[in-house]
Amino acid sequence: MSPYFVAFCWQSGSGEPRVGFTAPRSLGKAVVRNRMRRRLRETIRRRLCRVAPGWWIVFNLRKSCLDAPQRDLDAAVDRVVLQCAS
Repeated sequence: MSPYFVAFCWQSGSGEPRVGFTAPRSLGKAVVRNRMRRRLRETIRRRLCRVAPGWWIVFNLRKSCLDAPQRDLDAAVDRVVLQCAS
């Protein structure tokens, strides 16, 4: 749980780790939602090699993700990746 997103993690067996994003319409217009997804996608891309094979992670974005300092967003994603590293 983070002020920027809610992450759902589960292990599906084997294979590459997979990541998905949800951004409800209540967060803003498509331009705003896509900007939040791109920002979080890049943050995760740099850490995906640390996620163990077979894990699926879905990030449900919150409004605060758009204005979050990158340092705080990195720390929140690191906590999720740490849970899925085993």
